[in-house]
This record gives sequence, C-alpha cells and structure tokens, in this order.
Amino acid sequence: MCNDLNHFEECYRTGFKPWDSGAPEPELIRVIEAGKLPGATLMEIGCGTGTNAVELARRGYQVTAVDFVRQAVLAARKKVRIAGVKVDIRVGDVTAMDLGGPYDVLFDRGVYHHLRLENLKGFQQMLKKVTRAGSRWLSLAGNAKEKHHPGPPTVSETEIRAELEPLFEILELREFRFVTNKADFRPPAWSILMQRRK
Repeated sequence: MCNDLNHFEECYRTGFKPWDSGAPEPELIRVIEAGKLPGATLMEIGCGTGTNAVELARRGYQVTAVDFVRQAVLAARKKVRIAGVKVDIRVGDVTAMDLGGPYDVLFDRGVYHHLRLENLKGFQQMLKKVTRAGSRWLSLAGNAKEKHHPGPPTVSETEIRAELEPLFEILELREFRFVTNKADFRPPAWSILMQRRK
C-alpha cells in the first residue's frame, strides 16, 4: 500500500485508490446520524477526492478539508464545485501548516494510522492546536486484530489508548470494516470517537 507522499501521488496517478469508494463513508454517516458529532465547524484531515467533505457540507457543517496530495485536492475542488457546496480545501502537510481552528469536530479516515508511524509527535501537536475542550474527533483506522495484506496500516487498542487518551477521552471504540472500491476487499478497522479533554 501507499505509505508516503511519493507513493500516494503514484497511487492517484495510476488510479490505484482502493480507499476511494466514491460514496460517503457509512461509519461516518452512522456516527453523525446518532448525534455524536455536534457542532458547526469541522476539519477533515486527509480529504482525498472530497466525497466525505461534500457530504459533510451538505449536512450543514462548515468544512475545512486538507490533503497532502495535490491531485486529490484538485479532484476534491472539482467535486465541491459540481455539488454546489462550500468547502475550504487546502493542500499541505497537516503537521507543518496553519490549519486555523479550533474546530468543533475533526474527522479522518485512514490518516491517524499512517501519521502515527511517520510523525506521531507532530500529529499530536497538530491535534492540540486545532481542538479545544469538548471538541469531538472521529478517527477511522486499520485494526491490528486481524492480519491482512495488502491493506492499510494497523493499530492495536493498546496503542490507540497510549497515543490518544492523554489528550482525548475515548467515548466509543468500535470495530467495523472499511468500505473500498473493491467488493471483496473490506479490511478490519476501528471507529474511534473521542472528545478533547481540558
């Protein structure tokens, strides 16, 4: 799978994007419809081609979306224009740019499980800057309970708690399977719903 900017750029160039199902993430929709992501401002970390950002804007959030792959951001901007919604889409490394905020809600699908391997400290510092007490974060990450290859990076429950609980209270830790653009490829995942501590 793709693990760094060059690899992700190659994935987009060649069209190898199994994570890009073309439909809003069902687990995100489940959490929203359960009323667990209250607030007005939302930042999506790693927006890809913008499918979830568009859905979030349609649902009334004021969305800021970031990705480090320029080709993905260009596709996301086009998708936003076609949908007729407003999303502030930015390109860059979330650990090294001014992201504004603090936001009421953060969402990522598959970013935490990558950045924890590349720059966990920088990622944790970014999270602290863009949230405040009470901010909610839904992170969807690869689940280490089941071995699979190929597939996304994985993280264990012990690692999640060690890396995220100092700053966030984990409200819900749920197992599910990622939806991809391949019907027979459903890697195991964690749905991690958190709230920023004081």
